[in-house]
Amino acid sequence: MAEPSPESEAATVATVEDVIRHRVSEVLGGWYGSLETALPTVAFVVVWLVRSEIRPALLAAAGVALVLLGIRLAVGGSVRYVLTSIFATALAAFFALRSGRAEDAFLPGILTSAAYAVATLISILTRWPAVGFLVAAGDPEFAEHPSRWRRDSALVRVCSRLTWVLVALFVVRVGIMAPLYLAGEVAWLGVAKIVLGWPLYLLAIVVMGLMLAVGQTPLTNSTSANGVPSTRKSPDS
Repeated sequence: MAEPSPESEAATVATVEDVIRHRVSEVLGGWYGSLETALPTVAFVVVWLVRSEIRPALLAAAGVALVLLGIRLAVGGSVRYVLTSIFATALAAFFALRSGRAEDAFLPGILTSAAYAVATLISILTRWPAVGFLVAAGDPEFAEHPSRWRRDSALVRVCSRLTWVLVALFVVRVGIMAPLYLAGEVAWLGVAKIVLGWPLYLLAIVVMGLMLAVGQTPLTNSTSANGVPSTRKSPDS
């Protein structure tokens, strides 16, 4: 089957929302990646509930993460999510073993969500919305021109609205998990981390999808079909 020409691709992309939907669909991870990040947490909580000991729970989480890495290397594909899981497990182990409290295994995740909430909010206020980088990430020239997408003011406005969804996501995570952490509810922290992980992320994507479905923001002349503003000058310039 012949590859679609740039002209035919451009014909299918009519609005800023279409551009963003096209680009985001290319860079989001699937269900298997979310499984790789969730299973070590499940192992930690289950073993901790059975043994009420930190070290066996952390060893179980680390063991599951390493098994997942072996499977990923065997079947092929990106190891990004499982490496993220291994890093998160190691960080959780450092915090929990240092303090001797099982709930501290969840503290890095809470602090990370809080930092993301602040960072995404700042990205909106400074007109560098975080979703904009997600939209542009699939461009082959993104490494050389990471800020080229900002030349389209309509794209920046839509990406800002979408980034508010991410702000809400991180605020919800912190708002639920921080009280559980302060109360020392290890089991509920494990449940919350899983539920507020991929399921909440999926809900955020659905909300973004609905926003994109109802939006009809026209493209400017400088925006290319692949979602990245073009460097070509108009005849009048």
